[in-house]
Amino acid sequence: MNPTAQPPLVQFNAVRFGYAERPILDGLTLALPRGRVTAVLGASGGGKTTLLRLIGGQQRAQSGQVLFDGQEVGALGNEALYAVRRRMGMLFQFGALFTDLNVFDNVAFPLREQTRLSEALIRDIVLMKLDAVGLRGARALMPAEISGGMARRVALARAIALDPELVLYDEPFAGLDPISLGTIARLVRQLNDAMGLTSVLVSHDVHETLAIADHVVVLANGRVAAQGSPQQVRQSSDPLVHQFIHAEPEGPVHFHYPAASVAEDFGLGARP
Repeated sequence: MNPTAQPPLVQFNAVRFGYAERPILDGLTLALPRGRVTAVLGASGGGKTTLLRLIGGQQRAQSGQVLFDGQEVGALGNEALYAVRRRMGMLFQFGALFTDLNVFDNVAFPLREQTRLSEALIRDIVLMKLDAVGLRGARALMPAEISGGMARRVALARAIALDPELVLYDEPFAGLDPISLGTIARLVRQLNDAMGLTSVLVSHDVHETLAIADHVVVLANGRVAAQGSPQQVRQSSDPLVHQFIHAEPEGPVHFHYPAASVAEDFGLGARP
């Protein structure tokens, strides 16, 4: 069946969320298609990582609904929420590996915590996942002994250890050299297609992200500023979207944070 013909795996219905007096999402309505790589782009502080936290239930919407496969995440109790999370994988920014566990044990961790599989079966699964990211031979190394790009690949193997339906990527390309970045981007695309995943990727790396995404969402001012195929977003006439996609210094997003006038702040008007 065509994934786009199925109901979306994740939906946001008029979601509002903020911290104290600072609104982050302001009536966000959005559907994330199954079986596709959806890229979520936008300026820093625009709500991209908050969107991932709402999907995973780390944060709960203050109003509106966040639905995962038809279930309202914010209304789930702990047991049901944990069951939903077992259907998700998460690649944290910079990998977030356990520094006192070797590569093998990092990938084995969710299997040991969430299943009752035998160690022999866990071993086979871990080696398969490490092989998928090209690191089966690095199983005995510690996180301090591998590069940043390798650490991100280990974290990706851990994220898919439980064969999730949804994988969330929080800035998977941050801090990587061009070769490692290209490797991770290719893996995201290949694993999504080979495993039949739904992927949601938050990133500031516009070029690499648009190259692997099927669907692109640009967030601004707590709402969707633009969405569609990479080509449609590139051709957007919205000034904010155009500024972001083309990395232009001048536009709706200003360099200076709103502040009092220079004369007022430095008391120039009161000087003789």
